[in-house]
Amino acid sequence: MEIAFLLNGETRRVTVKTPVQSVLDWLRAEGLTGTKEGCNEGDCGACTVIVTDETGPRAVNACLMMMPQLAGKALRTVEGVASLQGELHPVQQAMIDHHGSQCGFCTPGFITSMAAAHTNRRTDYDDLLAGNLCRCTGYAPIIRAADAAAEAPVPAWMQGDLNFDFAQISSGLPGQKDPAFLPQSVDELADWYEAHPDATLVAGGTDVALWVTKQLRDLPEVVFLSHCRDLAQIRETDVGYEIGAGVTIAALRAWAEGPHPALAGLLRRFASEQVRQVATIGGNIANGSPISDGPPALIAMGASLTLRRGNVRRNMPLEDFFLDYRKQDRLPGEFVESVTLPNAAPDLACYKLSKRFDQDISAVCGCFNITVEGSIIESARVAFGGMAGVPKRATAFENALIDQPFTEESFAAALPVLEQDFTPMSDMRASAAYRMNAAQAMALRYSRERSGAAVSVLEVTP
Repeated sequence: MEIAFLLNGETRRVTVKTPVQSVLDWLRAEGLTGTKEGCNEGDCGACTVIVTDETGPRAVNACLMMMPQLAGKALRTVEGVASLQGELHPVQQAMIDHHGSQCGFCTPGFITSMAAAHTNRRTDYDDLLAGNLCRCTGYAPIIRAADAAAEAPVPAWMQGDLNFDFAQISSGLPGQKDPAFLPQSVDELADWYEAHPDATLVAGGTDVALWVTKQLRDLPEVVFLSHCRDLAQIRETDVGYEIGAGVTIAALRAWAEGPHPALAGLLRRFASEQVRQVATIGGNIANGSPISDGPPALIAMGASLTLRRGNVRRNMPLEDFFLDYRKQDRLPGEFVESVTLPNAAPDLACYKLSKRFDQDISAVCGCFNITVEGSIIESARVAFGGMAGVPKRATAFENALIDQPFTEESFAAALPVLEQDFTPMSDMRASAAYRMNAAQAMALRYSRERSGAAVSVLEVTP
């Protein structure tokens, strides 16, 4: 498989012998060792690079990105953040001026994350740098450096990636053959996958990459979805919003700020910026993890799922897709094409409980969407992650609330019913008893928040 891409401003054509080879491994083999291998699972940010395509530049983890995903894009490593003449990027100079580096191992990742933010003119550094871990310097001087460089112009050499003709480099790619396939449209994907139902679908690859790097699994056939632009669209329909399975978590979060702010607030705590920029909502659903954060919110909103096999599509409520642990209602050769959300869900609230606020996996994620008519609960949709082998609705709890007054007493009376809906397990993140107590506390929190109480964990009150 031959791919072409831009590397630090220069066109490269590479024969990829192993489709699942990570960008990190390829870079280091090429001598670009500024990109570090730390955790090799997308947690530390030491391998952060900048990838630019038609949607703009974004910071991503090179350890989670496979080489075919680079086709037709621009890749910039820490070696390319300064100019060819040695002129430093503003964020590099600011890191020097503000003493933002000590041991230096994490510094290249911070530099690339900061350079991507600088190009995009983003200053929400608490979000942007949450995926870059520093053990010795501390974040204060790094944040000061980012602030100091914020108003500086974007260097001309960085703008070259933005002005590049991606269509031109993409057109230079030969036809892709087994064992890897790089479709350019969802129709092309559907035809190929129907004929190769045992192939592994790679959208963002933030989970599949770990099968390779941590489990050392062999993937005989792989299809990469990153070039299916029609799979990454959000359309308004008569029944709501159709979200393509290829929409990234970052794009979904930015869009949801308008119609679904509660969903956007939850997605802000979804992994890290580097992961959100490539992970997709379709992958999050199809992966079927019992502790994934997307499905509980979507189930509480009443989302429906569209599956496709060849030219045949079928629709179902999202909660019906999850059958058992890592088992979904999906036929061979069938894939998640889109998820449809309602136009609005003003009563939705989502609560994520994890050991760290940023970049952590949920012990429990609870999402509540309860409609009140007058003072009486008219309808309820409540879903949890981390409470069962699948993301699951709390139907008995919902029924215990419907037709009751919307009061804390009604919620308190219904709390024991949650034990009919769930039998959580104990693991390294939480015990079964803790999970049940946490889920019940989330229900009380929802009742208090809807009644006007301040319940945010980010607020400290006397």
